[in-house]
Amino acid sequence: MSHLKDVMTTNVETCKPEDNVYEVAVKMKDLEVGAIPICEEDRLLGMLTDRDIVVRGVAEKKPGSTSVKEVMSEHLLTGEPDQTIDEAAKMMAEKQIRRLPIVEQNNKLVGIVALGDLAVQQTTTDEASFALSEISERPEAHH
Repeated sequence: MSHLKDVMTTNVETCKPEDNVYEVAVKMKDLEVGAIPICEEDRLLGMLTDRDIVVRGVAEKKPGSTSVKEVMSEHLLTGEPDQTIDEAAKMMAEKQIRRLPIVEQNNKLVGIVALGDLAVQQTTTDEASFALSEISERPEAHH
């Protein structure tokens, strides 16, 4: 059985809470990613997603100079390196998340797992496919 440590991305780009939204948006564009973990040192504080920028930034008419801590998502679901891929896929499907930060003791960020990382694992194709279909489905389709 594979674990998250076997599939997670470990060279994760991060930003600081005092960085501004514009700088992080440019970084997201340059890296072609939809989310950036927000950390102080190695400690995960939150995540800034492209959706956060739109919903809590642009839609609320906040300038690009707004600090990340004002628009980031703070209450995150996280995984651990020794967690199984099956457990993570199920959790991601149930909670409707596409990216799972992987942390160790004291919320130290050690990696990130995207839904696509799970989908490429031969042993978890069914679980990852289910997770993707659950996450991609309209909310009203869930019971």
